[in-house]
Amino acid sequence: MATTELKSDAIFELLKRFLGTEEGVAVKNKVNLVYQFNISPKKIGIDEVIYTIDLKKGEVIKGQYEGGKPDATFSLKDEDFIKLANGKLNPQMAFMRGALKIKGSLSAAQKFTPDIFPKPAKLLEAELGATTLNFWTWDRDQGRVESMLA
Repeated sequence: MATTELKSDAIFELLKRFLGTEEGVAVKNKVNLVYQFNISPKKIGIDEVIYTIDLKKGEVIKGQYEGGKPDATFSLKDEDFIKLANGKLNPQMAFMRGALKIKGSLSAAQKFTPDIFPKPAKLLEAELGATTLNFWTWDRDQGRVESMLA
């Protein structure tokens, strides 16, 4: 596995936290499948960083799935993953133009929609409360939450 740092690392961390919330548990129970993401910094298949999103257990781990084969495996570039997670890239269009490659069950792949990714504001609201939320903003370029008070 590559040791490359990606902008998408922050989104996987956010998803890991989201799966611990009430809404995240509901997503886990609804989908109940295992996905593997092979994220490449520049070109699909080169220097991939692998993440497993286990929506049976409600876990996100860096590395390959060790419980057999994932239900679906997605391969894409880091920048395309960021767009996909933020709802700026349609998964079907990405697949058709070759920016997203899928192995495994296509029906399982279709259940993994951008809606599964938490929106940073919703996650902060769940973790910090609505009143605190007004002091935070999501920096998409940096892939992190920042205080507006700084």
